Amino acid sequence: MRRLGWRGIESVNELRESQAIHWFYETCSSRIWAVRVAAGRPFRDAQALYNRADLILAELTDADLDEALAGHPRIGERSDSAASTREQAGVSGADEQTLAELKKYNVEYEDRFGHVYLVFANGRPADELLQILRERIDNPPDVERRVMRMELAKINRARLERALTPVHQLADGTTR
Repeated sequence: MRRLGWRGIESVNELRESQAIHWFYETCSSRIWAVRVAAGRPFRDAQALYNRADLILAELTDADLDEALAGHPRIGERSDSAASTREQAGVSGADEQTLAELKKYNVEYEDRFGHVYLVFANGRPADELLQILRERIDNPPDVERRVMRMELAKINRARLERALTPVHQLADGTTR
């Protein structure tokens, strides 16, 4: 998801409709979510955007949620998505045993619930994400669906916040 520069929410409001839908779709791979969030523009501030994003997510059907989940790689697997790669950076240094267990439990989870294990992974190490997975795999399906929806909301929020935050170039030439 590309950042929109120092003007943040104003830049979101100025996007053409098709651009806004595409930009939101980069946050969450549910077409209906992207269309409905974009339709809420103009936003008076970032909080209004976050509130709209959460409201629309809460209203998504199971099919819409499944579409959103399809845009997320398994925890521990490489991704073409820069956002997912950044979010799973804590997994990159995991030992082979932890990665093998993540792979095993990912498959068990998908067999049980019919979708990828989704967790707000930002900066968390692989062993912590594995422990959460082990705990959640015993959830009843309706409980797990609610937990997954809450995790997706956290991911969406973090992605939106990052995209609205100005890029600062550091002395060493890197950005944050």
